[in-house]
Amino acid sequence: MIAASDFIRLPYTHDLTEAGIAYALKSLSHMYTRMGGNPYDRLRRVVASTAVELAFRRHLSEQNIPFDIKSAAPFTDPNRYDVALGGRRCDIQSFFISRREQISEMKRNPRIILSAPALVPSERNAAEGHSDSDIYLFAFLSGLVAASREDLKKAIGAGQSHYLIHAMPDAWIRPAQWNPLGALVLKSEGEEAFALELNGQDEKRELHSLEAVIPSRGQIEILNEFFSLTHFHAKTPLDSQISVHCSQRKESHFINASDWSNIQVYGMEILLVGFLTREEFVHKAKPVSEGTRVFQYDKTRTKNLAVSISELKPLAELFARIKEMKQ
Repeated sequence: MIAASDFIRLPYTHDLTEAGIAYALKSLSHMYTRMGGNPYDRLRRVVASTAVELAFRRHLSEQNIPFDIKSAAPFTDPNRYDVALGGRRCDIQSFFISRREQISEMKRNPRIILSAPALVPSERNAAEGHSDSDIYLFAFLSGLVAASREDLKKAIGAGQSHYLIHAMPDAWIRPAQWNPLGALVLKSEGEEAFALELNGQDEKRELHSLEAVIPSRGQIEILNEFFSLTHFHAKTPLDSQISVHCSQRKESHFINASDWSNIQVYGMEILLVGFLTREEFVHKAKPVSEGTRVFQYDKTRTKNLAVSISELKPLAELFARIKEMKQ
């Protein structure tokens, strides 16, 4: 059993978001978005979870807690690596809290977190590559987003950073046949020229990007090495439609001004709340159906197993044990 006083608070720095964005965009080529899901919400969650994992590693280093980095389990993407403590994989389950009133309540009374569920997706728990001795570690990140155009305008006006992208449809991100896209024609309806960054994969499925400047009410043809096109990145909001035409696909894709989204996460604080081994978690856990309202979400997006946060063990206990093992 834990108390709110057992929570470990970690500071949030801007470079955590930068690392999170880089990883989220890198993972876009194999990211699966459930039917009806918003890919940009999913990307922001990946940004947040990556930031938590990086902050966790920094904390371990700062506290001289020995750890290793291991390739992740097969169900995750090939670029993912997990922390191992005492030879046991540490699977961090982090929850991004972005509602202002909830953030204020957590700050005023952190004890409310104790009644929240510690969630692990059932599919993740059942996947291959797990061991009963694996560690499930639970964390919360409080922070804001500027997803709407109005909120984005306020963030820019306040001098806040932003990162605008347009994710391409699945058929462009993961084409059925791995053939070169050939020449791409970009066309603008805008009154001013602007720069865009195109991102995708080359023949060897390595990340590939290039910058292009589209003239006002004009078009450019780009000869490139893309075999897939994952997303566009714009440094400033666009007020007009652009299109990309691929002769090889015999298809055009249109991007309206409202089709861009800011995936920047404005993090505030990270709370490492507690842990259980996978065996302990499964023994205590109860199922949570998809679509259930919980502390972290208005609706859960998948089936989960859950244990009350109050039933977790203090992380100080785990860290002390790891230090003793190395002495």
